[in-house]
Amino acid sequence: MVNAKQGWLANIRHLKSPHYDQRPDPQDVSLLVIHYISLPPEQFGSGFIDDFFLGKLDPSIHPYFAEIYQVRVSAHFLIERNGRITQYVSLQDRAWHAGLSCFKGRDKCNDYSIGIELEGSNQQPFTQQQYVKLAELTQQIMALYPQITPERIVGHCDIAPERKIDPGQYFEWDKYLKSLG
Repeated sequence: MVNAKQGWLANIRHLKSPHYDQRPDPQDVSLLVIHYISLPPEQFGSGFIDDFFLGKLDPSIHPYFAEIYQVRVSAHFLIERNGRITQYVSLQDRAWHAGLSCFKGRDKCNDYSIGIELEGSNQQPFTQQQYVKLAELTQQIMALYPQITPERIVGHCDIAPERKIDPGQYFEWDKYLKSLG
């Protein structure tokens, strides 16, 4: 399932992002953060999310890209609309997904969290394949990091409420949490 020494899950696509650094305490992974992303906005299956997380987004392709191409951001995982999972950052490392954030009085959520991006938006529902793969991935993560419990699975909106709304109005929290068993 995972190469514990390296922090990369098996049987999924790996693309190593340069946008990460070391966690202050690799033993303190205790939060899972759910996000959404689409590039360009509201467009799916373009491959531009990979380019963004890899620091290779071409600003000339779309006007929105000219605004964001220099942003250094990553997540540990992306689950595309068809259910394909890509891992960009080792679980042992700190991905740059949460930004300015706080959970239960503790700042800097990137330090102790794992970030999962769902290809999507706040304008339409996520796919069944995404929920299935998200549940499977979450179960693997919870097995590796027992401090992550259902109570410690949040949306980006929960840790940065004045800046973010994801995973948004169409994310079915009840369906997702029930699927974890």
